[in-house]
Amino acid sequence: MDRRSALVLLMVFGTGVFLAGLELMVTAVALPSILADLADPTGASAWVELRKASWIINGYLLVYIVTMPLAGRLADLWGARRLFLGALGIFVVGSALAGAAQDLDQLIAARFIQAAGGGVLVPVGTAAASHLFGGAARPRALGVIGALTFLGMATGPVVGAAILSAVHADDALGLTATGAGNPLAAALVPAWRWVFYLNIPVGIAALALAWAASPGWETPRRAGRVDALGALWFGLALVAGLVGLTLLGTREIAGTGADPAAVTVALLAVAAVASVVTVVRGLRVDDPFLDPHLFRSVTFSSAALVSLLTGYGFATAIIGGAVFVDRVIYGGPDEQRLALGALAGATALGALASGFVVRVLSLRLVTLAGLGTSIVGLLAMASWDSTVSIGTVAIALGVFGFGFGLTVTPRSTAAVEAAGRRAFGVASAVVTVARMIGMAVGLAILTAYGSTTIDRLADEVYATPGAYLQLIPEALRDRPLRDPFVVQALEGWASREAAGIMVGLFGVAAVVTALAVVPSLALGGPSGSRARMLSRGPAPTDAIHAIGATGSSAAGGRDADGLEPPEPGLAL
Repeated sequence: MDRRSALVLLMVFGTGVFLAGLELMVTAVALPSILADLADPTGASAWVELRKASWIINGYLLVYIVTMPLAGRLADLWGARRLFLGALGIFVVGSALAGAAQDLDQLIAARFIQAAGGGVLVPVGTAAASHLFGGAARPRALGVIGALTFLGMATGPVVGAAILSAVHADDALGLTATGAGNPLAAALVPAWRWVFYLNIPVGIAALALAWAASPGWETPRRAGRVDALGALWFGLALVAGLVGLTLLGTREIAGTGADPAAVTVALLAVAAVASVVTVVRGLRVDDPFLDPHLFRSVTFSSAALVSLLTGYGFATAIIGGAVFVDRVIYGGPDEQRLALGALAGATALGALASGFVVRVLSLRLVTLAGLGTSIVGLLAMASWDSTVSIGTVAIALGVFGFGFGLTVTPRSTAAVEAAGRRAFGVASAVVTVARMIGMAVGLAILTAYGSTTIDRLADEVYATPGAYLQLIPEALRDRPLRDPFVVQALEGWASREAAGIMVGLFGVAAVVTALAVVPSLALGGPSGSRARMLSRGPAPTDAIHAIGATGSSAAGGRDADGLEPPEPGLAL
């Protein structure tokens, strides 16, 4: 493959992971509009509708995470190119169905289809880029993939807000959302539908470019099977664990009489048992869903652990930062865009920069620099109060984002180098899944802590008819609860309480991120002898085709020094 075609393919992989990351977060902004259009908030079953609506986001996240390790496995067995193109097609179809959904059930089903495609794009795109570029060029290619992944995630809320405010299909086409029997209006109005439709032209263009740029190219493939039972056990562990964490501290479960504490303990126990079964099965069967043997490598295990811990910090920063701007300093859309835009841009810049910096510095040193910068950003966030300016918020989020971005390429590079070409897909998937689990745990804890805190604050205000009097200035205590001055005073009290809660969560995230320092010490770097060996001399132009035909390099052979032979790949 010539260099131009390789760069086009890298752009396609980057587009796919950007869309997958974008869709993970963009729907959160559109959710209120979706509920207003598809749910019935005034009916007798309103609470059922609201609980169902949570699966628009939670269902996507769960399917997204469960699909990833399976995708990595299939990439090693079937080849990354065809799997990536197929997943991109599924993602486009799911986006079209989500945009056209006429009720919550249809939308949730379409989101599952989207997630099945999106969960494949990130690990397979990473694996494909690892195969396409070898030696010193690989970290730069992975830096591009990582930058676009997190740029998509961090810009999701910004893009969602922009679409909701800018798209007016009803005005442009003379349609009305309430036009009975008008299928065009039902499919195009209101604006939230375009949050999903945006993916369609971009995805189709990417498919066309990939098809034109890569005729005859495919990554190495090897014989094996798909461990469906292992996938089910892993999915059970994941779902039970995340739901259990979300229920921590809950007083009731959707109006049922079930004891929340008992249900939480039961779910966490199921998660623990399913996790043990997944590991034991992985040790006993050939070609398991998740191969525990990979974790025998200290480097690989360390890369996965760094990804897990930093994922927790990233979820806390992006969600906690958005909540702080909205509920503590009462920022509007412009302030939200500034804060989240700073985080998005800095994360992408850090991920892109790390792909170039690791050429001269070790993976260990770059990771430590990134972790240190992230911790500084989180500690700055932990010092916020209700009087902090939006500029200060944006700077702190930008510092965190840049540090987090610096850790992206080192951990991905370390994982795929440790696993070898035979398992690029699985290695990419494990690191990505570890990050997503860290993010999911962070989101679950934020949800659990937030819901219990809301209950506590409500009790303080409404425990007795006069309970609120202790929370407002003495000069206002002769006024009723609904008095505008009393309401303003209570909002100020709630803002200060919320600030204290959020800074505590940022402090915990800083501690969790600091824990990643220890495993990061085990990461090596392409600046050592291995990278110099891998980058010696150009590979023959037909090397990739020879690998696909014979599978010789896919066998993971190593020389007498324990190193893999020089790999085919293009300079980036």
